[in-house]
Amino acid sequence: MSIYVIGIGGTGAKCIEAIIQLAAIGLFTEETLHILFVDADENNGNLERSLKSLKIYQDCHNLSLADKHPWMKTKIESFGLWSPFANTSVNNNLGSFFEYNILKDDEPALGNLFDVLYTSEERDANLDVGFRGRPAIGAAVMSQVKLDLDYDSWGKMMNQLQKDTGGGKRPKVFLCGSIFGGTGASGLPTLGRLIHNNLDNLRIRSKIDLGCLFVLPYFGFTSTLGDNLETVYARSEQFLLNTEAALRYYGSQTQETFDTVYLLGNQNLSPVKKFSVGKNTQRNDPHFIEFYGALAAREFLLNPTHGQKKVVLMNRENLKHLTWKDIPDQKEVNVELVNATRFSFTWLADIAPKLAEAKRIGVKDFQRGTEGAWFVKLFPERGQKKEVDFNDQDQQRAIEIITEWCRDYLRWLSQIHQCVDEKIQLFNANHFINSNLSPQNLSDLIAGQGDSRGKDQKSKDTIQKLKERLHPPAISLPNQGILGLAKALYLVSRL
Repeated sequence: MSIYVIGIGGTGAKCIEAIIQLAAIGLFTEETLHILFVDADENNGNLERSLKSLKIYQDCHNLSLADKHPWMKTKIESFGLWSPFANTSVNNNLGSFFEYNILKDDEPALGNLFDVLYTSEERDANLDVGFRGRPAIGAAVMSQVKLDLDYDSWGKMMNQLQKDTGGGKRPKVFLCGSIFGGTGASGLPTLGRLIHNNLDNLRIRSKIDLGCLFVLPYFGFTSTLGDNLETVYARSEQFLLNTEAALRYYGSQTQETFDTVYLLGNQNLSPVKKFSVGKNTQRNDPHFIEFYGALAAREFLLNPTHGQKKVVLMNRENLKHLTWKDIPDQKEVNVELVNATRFSFTWLADIAPKLAEAKRIGVKDFQRGTEGAWFVKLFPERGQKKEVDFNDQDQQRAIEIITEWCRDYLRWLSQIHQCVDEKIQLFNANHFINSNLSPQNLSDLIAGQGDSRGKDQKSKDTIQKLKERLHPPAISLPNQGILGLAKALYLVSRL
């Protein structure tokens, strides 16, 4: 099996961000995960953050940290970002894209139809910030996608799908995005249909599972444009109306296109901190809905469909509360989330500062101090020969890479706990919010029923105890140096 995820628009990018975080902690398989971003707004802040998380992940994965634990076991490859305006010389507006002026002269009837379908403001609006919450604009542009251009991201993906099916694999392709804005609402049905038709023309559609995640409204905002001349932009008061219209369309159309459909939304609309029409200022904090979106992708990619079409609905026990009971595949998800969180917290709160101290005062002085016992295990010296040189450039770079991943993971995890008017009871995120880390009893990190151990075990669960349990011989080579330290710590962080 090979797996492909296509994130459409800002919400699609945020879902991919969550998928990257779950892949890092081992909730996907060892199969390579292929991803493709789709957005007309190439400078979208949500997209930019997702691309940054991808880079951090790939740097960490390249350290080859997977061992007797699932951390970093999934290789992620990207087809990059595809924009409908990337290879065009026209202005990024609907009129230029369809050569409106020429159309009016040469085909007056079509030009008049264009006038009926789109206002002059919609025709002339600059689309380099996306489709401005107007699915009708986006659908027209997206319908012109060519999936058979070898140099294009789509062509490369289609060629890879042909190779996979030719080699006996059954690929899974998963599209995700919102259906209440512009890019996702227009791209999901349009691109889904184009992919379906192209695979059918290649005679491999029956050998591929095609699924999608429709994200319903889960955030809202108040425009701050005032009397600004901008008149074409997303309006959250229209989200429910857009969603109703979209669902009516999807109800009939998706049955022919997708094998599996996921619907995911939230009754409470989280307020966006800062309104933005688009570009890098459109950077909304991660939301637990995107975490659910990543779990939906996991469910689709890991479970066979057996050629049967299905619609999947997710829900939770109590409105405005999210507990471990509300998490699909709770047992497995809980184990890996807790493991990664304990490791990341320990690394940032204690290990990284201690390694910085060793660098500052020198290895020999550090080894003679109170922290020397665990340090010597990973940086032993036999006679005059150093097994691993702590000051080596590769060792120091590995510290930076692992530290950066831990920060990115805890940043994402803490932000999905900060949804206004929602009580997220998975972790006590106040312990690592805004990088305000301090060595606490590690059992305090886990909220609710996420930790079933007895009080005695919890009381002894400290960072110092973890360091005492570090046992490099229990892991595969390399089992010394920074990589050995990270792998050994990840192993003992497991409950």
